[in-house]
Amino acid sequence: MLQIRIHGRGGQGVVTAAEMLSVAAFEQGRHAQAFPSFGSERTGAPVIAFCRMDDQPIRLREPILAPDVLIVQDPTLLHQVDVFQGLQPDGYVLINSQRSFHDLGLADMEARFRRERLTTLPASDIARKHLGRPLPNAVLLGGFAALSGLITLDAVAHAIRSRFTGKVAEGNVAAASEAYAYIQREMEELAHAQTN
Repeated sequence: MLQIRIHGRGGQGVVTAAEMLSVAAFEQGRHAQAFPSFGSERTGAPVIAFCRMDDQPIRLREPILAPDVLIVQDPTLLHQVDVFQGLQPDGYVLINSQRSFHDLGLADMEARFRRERLTTLPASDIARKHLGRPLPNAVLLGGFAALSGLITLDAVAHAIRSRFTGKVAEGNVAAASEAYAYIQREMEELAHAQTN
């Protein structure tokens, strides 16, 4: 079972991201569930959402304490909340930021975890370019598809179009596609640097 925890703030589409991720998994023939965990339900408050994917029916219903994947939609949470709590040793981490892990004060993460599974993505900037608003959720799903290979970009596009319509849907699909290409380039550069 793949367990994904998404951290962000109210108004960033954290819950929607988890729901779209579960739809993408379902589109690929897998079982999936998504659910949120709210503190104070207001714009800007920390929000966590969870998604599980498996080839078998999922019977668990509790929050994810030991995630295989962390997606951080708001980098201001990095030093306010222990977003990395319970992360599996071979886990994936995708952070919405223009800055590197080192520049974010997370150099120790690069030493403790698999470097090729840790990356940042300027998701808010990509969203602003395609949507006119800095909503990073769909963008990060495109980035996650490229980083992990666990879902396809086509499945992400299907999930986006099942949630949104018209220009909003197509803007989000374009943003997710740009994020996918961005992460693919990053992974190729990293692989090249590791072989030289």
